[in-house]
Amino acid sequence: MSSLSFPVLLWLFIAAMALHNLEESIYLPSWPGFGLGGRLRISAFAFGFAANTLTVLAVVCAALAQSGGAGGLGMYLVCGFALAMVLNVVFPHLLQTLWTRSYAPGVGTAALLNLPTGTLLLAKAFDARLIDPQRFLTTGPLTIAAIVALIPLLFRIGDALETAIGGTSCRSHAHIPNSLSRHTNPDEFQ
Repeated sequence: MSSLSFPVLLWLFIAAMALHNLEESIYLPSWPGFGLGGRLRISAFAFGFAANTLTVLAVVCAALAQSGGAGGLGMYLVCGFALAMVLNVVFPHLLQTLWTRSYAPGVGTAALLNLPTGTLLLAKAFDARLIDPQRFLTTGPLTIAAIVALIPLLFRIGDALETAIGGTSCRSHAHIPNSLSRHTNPDEFQ
């Protein structure tokens, strides 16, 4: 077990997640395997918006965990984020790297930063009895499900913001309906 305190591990995990999401935001949109090899139309702006919003949500959960203490909602949420980022090493990053036989942006920071900090954070939370293992069997997967469900919504909001500030979202060009966007005619952007 790590000799680092839970608060130190907590903020190391948040820093690791932020660096991971930054790497993805910078390099993933130009990677040939991004968006299932082009089958999903996601702009770099929308992806960056989603990744950065998730990072901010993790920071909020970490602050809630620190202020709420053992057994609090924030503690379960931040530990759910840690579980999500530990699993994120394999799915999608490691699987993408193996499938495409190329470096999938994010696999390095996922394996070198998120895996150890997330694992240590969870171990410390269990060891210090900051979360109940039985309760986490429910809250951990629910947190992951909420994160996964939030991602498409964040992409759509990112698209709408990009369009609103004068950019051209991928959904607009692909004729994919975007009810959040006021622009539905791709010719407006030509």
